[in-house]
Amino acid sequence: MTAKTKGARLPAITIARSEHARLSNLADMLAERDPHSAEQLASELDRARVIDDARMAPGIVRMGSVVEFRIDDEPPQTAELVFPRDADIARKRISVLTSVGAALIGMSAGHAIEWAARDGKPRRLSVIAVHDGVPDAHAS
Repeated sequence: MTAKTKGARLPAITIARSEHARLSNLADMLAERDPHSAEQLASELDRARVIDDARMAPGIVRMGSVVEFRIDDEPPQTAELVFPRDADIARKRISVLTSVGAALIGMSAGHAIEWAARDGKPRRLSVIAVHDGVPDAHAS
């Protein structure tokens, strides 16, 4: 997701200070082993508005949130955003290190983001609904 489509305006995202710190550490730890995933996540973290945990409004995608979203014109999907070790596609748990997971963090219902997939094809992810999870439920 590092290569956004030309002219695409990125939606504003908000991340809780504690999650931003944990996710930044995760991106740093993976920089050598998985530079593509680390860069995707770091790119999103760099543009985020970071606020105190107590000021986080409901309805913003956080770690542990269950999110209903659509990619392009595909049918809507629902998944929980988790740290890599908790990822399990069969249980609808997607890692924050995937393109979709990194795109979801900090977004709200009604937001959409566009990026160029690895094959160069433009993709669009739209958030339909966010159901708040427990922020520390899936610590790294």
